[in-house]
Amino acid sequence: MFADRLQRLGTENAFKLGDHIARVQADGRMVVKLNMGEPDFDAPIHVAAEAKAQIDNGNGHYCPPAGLESLRQAIARQVSETRGLDVDFRRVVVHPGGKPSIAYTMLAYVNPGDEVIYPSPGFPIYESWVTFVGAKTVPMRLRESDAFAMTADNLAKLITDKTKVIILNSPANPTGGLIESKALAEMAEVVCEKAPADVRVYSDEIYENIIFDGLEHASIASFSGMEEKTLIASGHSKSFAMTGWRLGYVVLPTIEEAEVFKNFNINTISCTPPFVQEAGRVALESPESAAVIAKMVSAFDERRKFVVQTLNEIPGITCVMPKGAFYVFPNIAEACESIGAIEAFNNLSVEKQEKSSPSTMLQMFALYKHGVATMDRPSFCRIGSEGEHYLRLSTAADMEQLREGLSRLEAAVSDVAGFADFVAKGVPS
Repeated sequence: MFADRLQRLGTENAFKLGDHIARVQADGRMVVKLNMGEPDFDAPIHVAAEAKAQIDNGNGHYCPPAGLESLRQAIARQVSETRGLDVDFRRVVVHPGGKPSIAYTMLAYVNPGDEVIYPSPGFPIYESWVTFVGAKTVPMRLRESDAFAMTADNLAKLITDKTKVIILNSPANPTGGLIESKALAEMAEVVCEKAPADVRVYSDEIYENIIFDGLEHASIASFSGMEEKTLIASGHSKSFAMTGWRLGYVVLPTIEEAEVFKNFNINTISCTPPFVQEAGRVALESPESAAVIAKMVSAFDERRKFVVQTLNEIPGITCVMPKGAFYVFPNIAEACESIGAIEAFNNLSVEKQEKSSPSTMLQMFALYKHGVATMDRPSFCRIGSEGEHYLRLSTAADMEQLREGLSRLEAAVSDVAGFADFVAKGVPS
């Protein structure tokens, strides 16, 4: 019944895990949810007020498919000021959330057999769309020793004459890794020297305002020779806690390329709700927004320090300090070994191994038997991730929830007998 291409389309397990959480809750158990990448804050009051006013004024009809000029102008100014560029608003295309521009990039530039370089561990939708369009996946392994930041040396080894798109993400999901300015300058040199002339760099900068320790956001588009090669993608979901509002955007290298993305909007979503766009404009332009973001980032900063310190006190778990976003990405290799997850995984059939991992088995055990929801390593670009044992925990939860969740995780990784019984009865899938 279904088209063959559906076999190549992945998913985002942070949403898929919701079915498992619902099963646990249906049995009357409370689950500490550390799985979703969603700020536990509401949208700023002044932004919500603008959306309400726009609705009351009847601004809920069709609007230009590339986005309202008022918002596109605001985005162009913000990007120009923060990246040291001169962005024409006609290069900006607005769409619902951050994912459409990933899809549009693959559809616009990539033919079957072309190569796409992307971070791994990384946002799963990158790999999903690369495989969906029939491109060759070229995952860039992010190393814990590099604080999970992409490096110029690693990038240089992966570029070939078939490289069509290079995906960067900084600050990064799921690791919190940050590509600092010096490293971006080196990466820009590598791209200009080694990549094909028509290469495109998709720079996912949606966590651009959530950075710690006095560090600053930088974009590869700011470096010589890169503005004409780079798509700058961002949005309101993370910085303004507007996940459900679905407001994202991309700055294209040229007006002609923006026209292509506009046409994708016409063919898929028609337009992004105008009252949401006007609220998004206010989020970018209002002097009230900076204080709201700073308060949220301060809370995330406090939480990441507490979570990392606590994780490093749990036997079998180590965790590097993230530099941005609101995730931690602990190494659970020793815990997987001691609890029996690696042995249990090795005892699975080849067919079952293809759909699981030691971190997956531990993740499910922690959820079903100890009531804490986390994300396993394969959820963040699976191809080539064998032998890597990590979990992602979101710090987008209050301190009480984080304390309880970490307590439950500690109990889970020490429950050898419980894990053996769980595996014997069959790990849910």
